[in-house]
Amino acid sequence: MKLTWKDHEEIAWSLFDKFPEQNPLKLSFPKLHAMVLALEGFDDKPEASNEKVLENIQMAWLDETH
Repeated sequence: MKLTWKDHEEIAWSLFDKFPEQNPLKLSFPKLHAMVLALEGFDDKPEASNEKVLENIQMAWLDETH
């Protein structure tokens, strides 16, 4: 499955699976951006994200940790 920036829930699940001990609130947006780009199956333009997109991913990931 190819992930894009619109798939914030699926991206959050992938990040949680890959980094289960990571607290998403302790990540800077540039670091989160790089982590998403490095996910297997992610296929979207790096410049297509913005702060709101990254915040949506961060909040969805936080929901996964609770």
